[in-house]
Amino acid sequence: MVDLHKFRSAFDSPQRRVPHVSHLRRGSSDSDAAPQSCDKGFTLLELMVVMAIIATLAAMAIPAFTRNVVAAKEAVLREDLQVMRTAIGSYTVDKQKAPQSLQDLVEAGYLKAVPKDPITGRTDTWITAQSDTLGSIDQTDSGGIDDVHSGAQLNATDGTSYSTW
Repeated sequence: MVDLHKFRSAFDSPQRRVPHVSHLRRGSSDSDAAPQSCDKGFTLLELMVVMAIIATLAAMAIPAFTRNVVAAKEAVLREDLQVMRTAIGSYTVDKQKAPQSLQDLVEAGYLKAVPKDPITGRTDTWITAQSDTLGSIDQTDSGGIDDVHSGAQLNATDGTSYSTW
């Protein structure tokens, strides 16, 4: 059986080492050749190619990212509107009168806080729809909020205005 340690050490011995490539220049001997420093780094062309690849990837990724952000904001807006409309309905049934403001829903405990409109980024831009008619036979006072919409004056990705949602 071959001893791997002896086999490996035979190739690692100082007598068997290959001289550094810088010593093998044409026309020079080992004795008068100084070790050459190897300049390491990237050329301008290599850097330009890498930057072009990064720019191409960014150009493809940024529009997709912004579409996803808008879609997420629209999903949050739909959910917030649904929660507030449910709270308005529950308040109206429980109190037998419609709330006069969104703050009434917070004070009565139907909402923790008035949600921030994800499109405008503010809590005071909600547009409330008020009605002067009774919503049900059990309702004692007429008037109050019966619906809520976003105050954003922009159009959604489906082409409709956020204020009509």
